[in-house]
Amino acid sequence: MTTVLKNLSDVRRHFYRNDRPVLFFSATCFNLIGMDEWVRGFRFVNYIDCFDGHHPNIIAPPETAHRPFTSIEDINNYLLEHKDVVDYVRSVSGRKPLGVFLMFDERTEALCEELGIELCFPSAALRREIDDKISATRIAEAAGIKSVPHILAKIDSYEQLRSITKHLGEELVIQTAFGDSGHTTFFIKDEADFAKCKDDVIEAPEVKVMRRINCRGSAQEACVTRHGTIVGPLMTELVGFKELTPYRGGWCGNEVVVDSFDADTRQRARAMTARFGEELKKIGFRGYFELDFLRDLDTNELYLGEVNPRITGASAMTNLAAFAHADAPLFLFHLLEFSGVEYELDVEAINDRWSDPANIDGWSQMVIKHTTDSVEMVTAAPKSGIWQLDENGTAHFVREQTHRRTVEYADRAFFLRITRPGDWFYEGADLGILTLQGRLMDDEFALEERAKRWINAMRAHFHTRAAGGLGPIVSARVAEVANFKML
Repeated sequence: MTTVLKNLSDVRRHFYRNDRPVLFFSATCFNLIGMDEWVRGFRFVNYIDCFDGHHPNIIAPPETAHRPFTSIEDINNYLLEHKDVVDYVRSVSGRKPLGVFLMFDERTEALCEELGIELCFPSAALRREIDDKISATRIAEAAGIKSVPHILAKIDSYEQLRSITKHLGEELVIQTAFGDSGHTTFFIKDEADFAKCKDDVIEAPEVKVMRRINCRGSAQEACVTRHGTIVGPLMTELVGFKELTPYRGGWCGNEVVVDSFDADTRQRARAMTARFGEELKKIGFRGYFELDFLRDLDTNELYLGEVNPRITGASAMTNLAAFAHADAPLFLFHLLEFSGVEYELDVEAINDRWSDPANIDGWSQMVIKHTTDSVEMVTAAPKSGIWQLDENGTAHFVREQTHRRTVEYADRAFFLRITRPGDWFYEGADLGILTLQGRLMDDEFALEERAKRWINAMRAHFHTRAAGGLGPIVSARVAEVANFKML
């Protein structure tokens, strides 16, 4: 007889007793940190061990010779081909493992097929179609969701750009189809600005050209299920802060704080996300996704920013929030969709409960990057765990820990180290993620002094030496890792 999960208690019990291995392949454990506490048999298969062997559920095989990495997909495919990982997958007892990925491609799909891993996401081809900012704009239009006033067009020259965008004003924003954290978003005031991105724009078959507005970014994660789209909390986004990232317009953190938005904004975003999810369902997508919104501060209009058809850098915030611990993390509903289990859910009731301000606690995260155009070898780096900010502006290590929930005081934070001793600093390198209680920005969306003190205090624990004359092997290694982001 088929077992049907009828409520959230059944869902939690199902994963507590889970006998099917769930393997998260990625550069680090960051995006789904803590999920192993909810799902029995959940393991992180990572290129980097952020906890130096102290996390019981991280599998990080020793590095072996490999082709140069140019993406997270390359890292995941390297892991799937690593002998130690292959041996582990084949030794796992129980049912066919479920494979979880932040990023994957057709090669990943083939390797999973060879290893007997069931990849629990829509196809790479479908995800790529949705990830395309041009395609996402059209999906949003079908769902009745506005974008910033724009055109979609092939751009051949600066003169042509100006001739077809007169109605959009003098200041423009151009986005190419793919790219993240500000890498392929270009701000154009004049021909000199256009010259800086000319090759990227002209080579693209089509770009999105928008009016530049006075806006703030926000993010909302959701999950398309057979019973409807479950929507998480609306989060502010930290974007482009020079203290954190070298990329103008680059994502560098989030806040989940109820007072960041008025009730009307939260309700509108929630409705738009749900509509977008139902539109995704029509084209065959199911599971986890995230919408970025742009709120026009002059008109209070809410526009589509972009869509990420996957778990994201904000997922750690969504899945560790108070409502998630009261019910279940959003990612568990994604797993349900791909686990072959029959279940019933009142999605409307879940969404109503999750939108209640009483169920939204105040947490924030900052992604700290190397912000200068320099190459340095890291000789010392702070450990992952609990840190305390002292009155003199320095920070000291309190204890090893694998979970942010143990941050109980306002002057403490959880640090997840990404860059290790022996790694290299290069422009845009991810040093680590700092998670703490409360807000990081003030009402004008400027970094609070507390945030700046934390950034400086953690940077002070990284020690480097100048690269000097790099040999050809080291130069190639630095160039390789500089081509992609770990997160």
